[in-house]
Amino acid sequence: MDSMEVNKAIAAVLVAGIVFFVAGTVGTNLVQEHPLKTAAIKIDVPEAKAPAGQPGPAELPPIANLLAKADVGAGEAYAKKACTSCHTFTEGGKAGVGPNLYNVVGGPHAHMEGFAYSAALKSKTGPWTFDELNEWLHKPSAYAPGTKMSFAGINNDQERANVIDYLHTLSPKPEPLPAPVATPAAAPAAANAAPEPAKEPSIDTMLASADAASGEADTRKLGCVACHTFNEGGKAGIGPNLYGVVGAPHGHMAGYNYTAALKGKPGPWTYDELNEWLTKPAAYAPGTRMTFVGIKSPKERADVIAYLRTLAANPEPLPAK
Repeated sequence: MDSMEVNKAIAAVLVAGIVFFVAGTVGTNLVQEHPLKTAAIKIDVPEAKAPAGQPGPAELPPIANLLAKADVGAGEAYAKKACTSCHTFTEGGKAGVGPNLYNVVGGPHAHMEGFAYSAALKSKTGPWTFDELNEWLHKPSAYAPGTKMSFAGINNDQERANVIDYLHTLSPKPEPLPAPVATPAAAPAAANAAPEPAKEPSIDTMLASADAASGEADTRKLGCVACHTFNEGGKAGIGPNLYGVVGAPHGHMAGYNYTAALKGKPGPWTYDELNEWLTKPAAYAPGTRMTFVGIKSPKERADVIAYLRTLAANPEPLPAK
């Protein structure tokens, strides 16, 4: 191919490029796109709704009723298993990933001085009540959206109450437990529902076979002797002397500084009252200073009461069979 043919080919390419460029420029200036202010075709999309008849989120049961049968020991065990990686529980304990939790019940939401709480918690007004703790521990992210606490929550109502009851004991002056509230009657149980657990025998029945010697041993095993004396004329310790307590007034030891929670109880210490008290002191007398969690076993309680009965010159008669 001679040079003339090569020059013609190059010229043709250049001319084509120039024509393409000029045509594109002219087209851009002649045809301009403008965004639509409103859609040309409006399509209404109905707002999604829950299916008819589908229940919303279930309300939490009253925490007061759950606390009345809460188990402090179980709450402490749960806290040690699930919470100690982030929190400390001792008085004056240092913060970890989360704040120290001593004296949290009744304290402000941001109760530990110097801890970097999230804005979600700092914005919460008022103290940590039992109800607020119940809601928080059920699902922290729902109670305080934006919280730094990654814990998912405690789904089981009674486990949650056990933990709150344990937290309530972490104070020199524990907050009074709330009084149980009446709840609507439950619907009739289904035919295949699990049977209700057997009711605990009455204290009258238990005392008929109680062993006072075992009860005395139980007072040592359970640590009662650390706070009480049992001999006639014995001095008060952290708690009052217990000689002659059965059948005596609730504030039976002269000169001892009983709490208003106990001084306000009318009548004597009957077997039924002692049984209820020893089951769970904090539920029997909300506001009591007694930090003892209670005696779970009906037999142990009966044995201890049988022993207390012997601590008198003229022991109270046992209930008639």
